[in-house]
Amino acid sequence: MASRNNSAAGLDALILCGGLGTRLREETEFKPKPMVEVGGRPILWHILKHYSAFGAGRFVLCLGYKGDVIRDYFIHYHNRSHDLEVDVGSGSATVMPGPTDSPLDCKVVLAETGQESLTGRRILRALPYVKGDCFMATYGDAVADVDIDALLETHKRAGKLATVTAVHPSSRFGELDIEGDVIRSFAEKPQVTQGWINGGYFVFEKRAFDLMDRNLNEPLETSLLERLATMGELAVHHHRGFWQCMDTLRETQLLNDLWNSGAAPWRIWS
Repeated sequence: MASRNNSAAGLDALILCGGLGTRLREETEFKPKPMVEVGGRPILWHILKHYSAFGAGRFVLCLGYKGDVIRDYFIHYHNRSHDLEVDVGSGSATVMPGPTDSPLDCKVVLAETGQESLTGRRILRALPYVKGDCFMATYGDAVADVDIDALLETHKRAGKLATVTAVHPSSRFGELDIEGDVIRSFAEKPQVTQGWINGGYFVFEKRAFDLMDRNLNEPLETSLLERLATMGELAVHHHRGFWQCMDTLRETQLLNDLWNSGAAPWRIWS
């Protein structure tokens, strides 16, 4: 990736972390989906590292289902990521000098947004914690090599109330190139080249949420985003690189395999 301009510095990033994750029940019975691990660390850690690489230093986490797991992770993060000397008698702990295990240099707001809240209500409830008139947002269950500098430039250039990143998803099935009765090529779960889907990685002007009814429990996608699109106020940033959600155990394993191979496309930080 080209050198970064740290254009995200000064902007908050809001992460949706409260869903049930029912399609990944093997993991989410015990933890929220953003805490499912990729390479020994929660996928949420990877998302924060990605944004931090572009200068983002403050995150608002919209908690819901099993939010206490996320609270505990960050409250105890410093001690978990350093070597410690513990005085068992007093219970005090001293951080030992040396490198940290998984450094994160950021601030997080742990915002309870309701067990049953849909994505639109979650953002409305967390919005008072967002500083500034413009902020970034994404889901807590997907990783990508999205160029945040380019995304913010798209938003600025378009001058709309919101910008959504469009991605080509990976196919859940092998793609066949058929000619007559003969298969000319076979690609096992390739990235789809036709059609775009919502990949998250949003930029919003805060005033866009004046269009939502605070008394309703609505999904972001079928309320605000549809309204903005109808108004011509929803810009698009096309991302042709890597993007992968983590909806199933198979996708979780795919992300772990990529990370463990040392060739994870979303690892754009040093």
